[in-house]
Amino acid sequence: MEPMVDSQLPNWALRSLISANDLDATSARRILDTAETFFEVSRRPIRKVPALRGKTLLNVFFEASTRTRTSFELAGKRLSMDVVNLSGSSSSTTKGETLLDTIKTLEAMQPDLVVIRHAASGAAHYVAKRCRAGVINAGDGTHEHPTQALLDAFTIRRHKRDLAGLKVAICGDILHSRVARSNALLLGKLGARVHFAGPRTLMPLAADQLGAVVHDRIEPALEGADVVMMLRIQRERLSGVFLPTLREYSRTFGLNEKRLALAKRDAIVLHPGPMNRGVEISPEVADGPQSVILDQVEAGVAVRMAVLWLLAGGDSPAVG
Repeated sequence: MEPMVDSQLPNWALRSLISANDLDATSARRILDTAETFFEVSRRPIRKVPALRGKTLLNVFFEASTRTRTSFELAGKRLSMDVVNLSGSSSSTTKGETLLDTIKTLEAMQPDLVVIRHAASGAAHYVAKRCRAGVINAGDGTHEHPTQALLDAFTIRRHKRDLAGLKVAICGDILHSRVARSNALLLGKLGARVHFAGPRTLMPLAADQLGAVVHDRIEPALEGADVVMMLRIQRERLSGVFLPTLREYSRTFGLNEKRLALAKRDAIVLHPGPMNRGVEISPEVADGPQSVILDQVEAGVAVRMAVLWLLAGGDSPAVG
């Protein structure tokens, strides 16, 4: 099984995906449409297809990850790829090897695609410039996380049919959020109106340059919103200069049922995970009828299957 390819569309040209800015509206929709096919595959009794048999995927994660790493691994295996996982703790970087030497060593194994997560912003771009294989950014520091934005767009589209004209409120620690950046770039290209809300200490100075309307209170962002996306408070990146206390943050920016009532009645709630329950989101909202957080997790496998398939040459007639 392979996704249906519209013969009127231009051949897929991207070999790497580093930023949401690598995609225009047409290519983003192409990924989402392709993911629809793979989403149905993921619900079959037998979830494996031979679309990328013989291709090799390296998952190189220098930062801890559960959802992203697992979904990329599942995506590759469901496409019949050979998948190798490497974590920072098991790599020679712990012995002093540089990132470049690690990548060159891995490249000698002739992978077709390398998925990388790294704590340094720009690491994925650095690797892509020096690697013959296609590179997928699975999160680089506070920079970007493009496949998360794609799976968020996929989830929204399945619930709302179209993103054009939707008001999307992204709330929380915008400053440290690669998810917020990628979503603002991608959702804006797909016609959504993105609003940021967060404390001034957690808002980038140039946040409006991402195309978002910026608020320093959560209520204006929530009013009339079609989609509410709450961001994790990244305790590992914070110090006392950003927030007085987590309790104070929850009181002023946490999403509870009362605040959610400001959004449209059919608004949906997203969260990239992992959640700090009782801090940025209440358990009642996280587990409530408007939450599509588990839908995001399911969408991640299908969207990453689509990205792998397209970048590995699945859109080429030469791939059977």
